[in-house]
Amino acid sequence: MTTQQMLDERYGRTRSLRSRVTAGVAIGAVAAGAVGFMVWSSFASSADAVDAVATGYQVVDARTVRLDFQLTAPVGSAIVCVLEADDTDHGVVGWKVVSLPASTSHTHAYAETIPTVGEATTGLVNTCWVS
Repeated sequence: MTTQQMLDERYGRTRSLRSRVTAGVAIGAVAAGAVGFMVWSSFASSADAVDAVATGYQVVDARTVRLDFQLTAPVGSAIVCVLEADDTDHGVVGWKVVSLPASTSHTHAYAETIPTVGEATTGLVNTCWVS
């Protein structure tokens, strides 16, 4: 027995096997809980994910833009989207919030007209979310 082991034994600095096992089980439980939470949160956030892509636009006149877009969203969820029309300087000249009803398909195509205050050169989907 080394001097360090004798001193540890004399002054009670050794841990019993039971306390080491208890500490190991507690650390394992915390690690398993953390991994479980990360897996759950990644699936929960992707379950309500909405993806919108502008597929085309048409400048109808100086005060109107028609925007075609495709929406991928959870089946059976109503969606709200913000559409915008921009001018040549990328300034917003038109803005519209649209509420889209729940769909029975995962992906659906839509077309909306956006009123503008000036001539637009493009139309796009700003953002969408589950309502």
